[in-house]
Amino acid sequence: MAGFVNILKLCVGAESVEDLMHWQAENAHRWPKGCAAHITRMWPKREAEVLAGGSLYWVIKGTILARQRIVALERVQGADGIDRCALILDADIIRTEAAARRPFQGWRYLDPAESPRDLPKGREREEALPPSLAQALAEIGLR
Repeated sequence: MAGFVNILKLCVGAESVEDLMHWQAENAHRWPKGCAAHITRMWPKREAEVLAGGSLYWVIKGTILARQRIVALERVQGADGIDRCALILDADIIRTEAAARRPFQGWRYLDPAESPRDLPKGREREEALPPSLAQALAEIGLR
């Protein structure tokens, strides 16, 4: 068993990994140098495992396409006075093999054994498989 766990989250509003990169670049002034942040409502109960090497895997248009290493968790308070969790992420966005995922709300834990592999250097710009093909491959265990 791995000593860490990943988090899986929908990247709402993004059409591509480039959209995510662009949004984070535009907002980089809001975060510590070399980091990005994503605010979520729930604090991970498995905090120690997340911080032991976990990444946030981004689902874009029904397919996992990228990840960012989670470097810290911070409490932040919204304008409504409710405490939330800021996932502090390494600014480096790592492209992964495409893996289809059905829609869900919030975030989910993602076991490292079920996480898609990083794309090798030089393949980062490859187009993702069409969602229907990626889903069919995932269903038969071939991702």
